Amino acid sequence: MRKLTKNPTTVLAVAAHPDDIEFTFAGTLLLLKQAGCEIVMWNLANGCLGSTSADREATSATRQMEAESSAKLAGAKYLPPLFNDLEIFFDHPSLAKVAAGVREVDPDIILTHSPQDYMEDHQNTCRLVISAAFSRGMPGYQTNPTQPTSDKPARIYHAAPHGLHDGMGTRFQPDFCVDVASVMNLKSQLLACHSSQGEWLQNSQEMPSFITEMVEMSRDIAASDSDYDLAEGWRRHSHLGFSPSDYDPLTTLLRDFVQECNANHKTTRL
Repeated sequence: MRKLTKNPTTVLAVAAHPDDIEFTFAGTLLLLKQAGCEIVMWNLANGCLGSTSADREATSATRQMEAESSAKLAGAKYLPPLFNDLEIFFDHPSLAKVAAGVREVDPDIILTHSPQDYMEDHQNTCRLVISAAFSRGMPGYQTNPTQPTSDKPARIYHAAPHGLHDGMGTRFQPDFCVDVASVMNLKSQLLACHSSQGEWLQNSQEMPSFITEMVEMSRDIAASDSDYDLAEGWRRHSHLGFSPSDYDPLTTLLRDFVQECNANHKTTRL
């Protein structure tokens, strides 16, 4: 694996499939880039099942090319996928590989899926990332390939699931929202890089425009949970095992773009 040049704050965005980052949380990632962070984009799966016409090999090659184009446009480092679609499992061989990637990047901030999502590739990605980050300072845990340990703080943030509901229909309730209106145009361009996924969603799920769907999801979060026009919602993972309790680098860096949500799902500006 490649070694990455470290800036003061490194953000690792980890999702299951090509286009998941762009669809769900690229706005926050772009704002962190503007704040001076080094950003890294990593899809654990190669997208090989995302076509109703092409074979697995051709589909995977297309999806990776699209993911690399998106990362380049975002100004992000790109890590290659590890697994096939529907083959992201929470087991030791998979964890050893994901833990190697997390140690290689050595992030201060980790953005990933919600633990409760509408599909298991997303949920298993989340579980793998959490355990990989938890083990980052354990010399006795052997990664594949071997990577040095890290003892610096890291904070994990969970994005809203696609559709804003988990597999049982429970509505996602964010801890805070990020105003992404200023980067929505670029976020849409990143998502548009995944043109083959747009075709797949249209054919398999009758979604007429995945860019329109993404914008409407941002509008829905904003209307329900903030005073913004377009927003991404986030939940903080517990700090235990990862960082001091007051370590909250995302909201510190994006203070002017963040609203905390209260129990009534209305917000107080920081």
